[in-house]
Amino acid sequence: MTGERVHAFGDDALGEHDAVALAAAVRAGEVSARELASAAVERARLVDGRLAPVAFEAYGSPRAGRDGADAALAGVPTFLKDNVDLRGMPTGQGSAALTAGFADQLLGTGLTVLGKTRLPEFGLNASTEYAAAEPVRNPWRPSHSPGASSGGAAALVAAGVVPIAHANDGGGSIRIPAACCGLVGLKPTRGRLVANEQSRRLPIDLITDGVLTRTVRDTAAFFAAAEQQYRNPALPPLGLVAGPGGRPLRIGLVLDSPLAVTDEQTRRAVEQTAARLEGLGHRVEPTALPFGEQFAHDFTLYWGYLAFLIAATGKLVLDRGFQARKLDGLTLGLRRSYRREFLRTPGVLRRLRQAERTYAGMFEAYDVILSPVLGHVAPAIGHLSPNVPFEELIERLRRYVAFTPVNNVTGAPAISLPTGETDDGRPIGVHLLAPHGGEQVLLELAFELEQDRPWRRIQD
Repeated sequence: MTGERVHAFGDDALGEHDAVALAAAVRAGEVSARELASAAVERARLVDGRLAPVAFEAYGSPRAGRDGADAALAGVPTFLKDNVDLRGMPTGQGSAALTAGFADQLLGTGLTVLGKTRLPEFGLNASTEYAAAEPVRNPWRPSHSPGASSGGAAALVAAGVVPIAHANDGGGSIRIPAACCGLVGLKPTRGRLVANEQSRRLPIDLITDGVLTRTVRDTAAFFAAAEQQYRNPALPPLGLVAGPGGRPLRIGLVLDSPLAVTDEQTRRAVEQTAARLEGLGHRVEPTALPFGEQFAHDFTLYWGYLAFLIAATGKLVLDRGFQARKLDGLTLGLRRSYRREFLRTPGVLRRLRQAERTYAGMFEAYDVILSPVLGHVAPAIGHLSPNVPFEELIERLRRYVAFTPVNNVTGAPAISLPTGETDDGRPIGVHLLAPHGGEQVLLELAFELEQDRPWRRIQD
């Protein structure tokens, strides 16, 4: 596989427009939803052989979202991640062991679903790779990982197939692929969108849905449109965030995790972003995350608990054809690890629930925290393969996913923005964290950074 970028941008109905621009063109009668869908299908076929992001094609019978003036993104094509149910489309969970209310909210924004995107088995890995199937590849460098678990969605958006795609995040799965593929990825506050039906029954609900986009305004438009379908009265209303906030912020700068020393290229991207924020009038000062080895161990054990549940209940809950013996090495390794330590579960749950109070304490001094998304830049395909021996793989994952899980456990919002790049021109994302309900300040700051220096484009 060469190092050449793979994209499908061209002179068709989609052009180089984002979702907001395409929806406006549909409303103005300049282009039809059918023309946009047709162009997206052709683009998907152009890249699928090289990137392998599509799990299920519904090209002949796409699922149209709500039409009309009240649907902000009416007519814009998209894909749904293959761990959310939608009538008429199978759900495979990325697993060879298998032969929502949120989907209704997504369709209510007007988006047209053309199919489903690939994810690693049950979304447990941080790279979209498989034990015995072709991996999803990064459009910026096909020899490298697009991240996970929303890796298929990220590949399609970064490659220009669609401007926006569904993603969800249980340990970084919106923010990680955004960082790897040069996209905007907002993990919202827990409860901001309709809850995931399966995860809401767990002791701690780690998973929140969202989208991956190429522009901040597309992310803002999606959340504003989704709020028209459902608004959680326990959270401050978000509305349509349309630009920078215009006020100086106190920003805490975190460069390393207690789990790993950040690599040089990622550190440089975060430091350069901090300097830009200071130049824009914000106050930035060093701080540290108040979470250490105990938090990491507790999260890993809970991660294993989820794998244990999948293996134990798959035939009953997921599919009668479920075969636990076909689970990949990571899922089986996590299950074994949990079974050795399951007696620790009550203490783990107690400490993880207490993390929300610890997290809130960071924002007594700061409005926002700036950190890396990941401990190091996107690795080559194979580095995080489920075929790597489990003990080695879990240590690699702990060093890589060293920042994102805090916001899943606490339920607080965070966003990945593509402000940096590697020495060989691949994107590096930086991470902005806010208090619960603080999506507005994250989007305002994202607009400010994007307007100050627009993101690099894969087609340039």
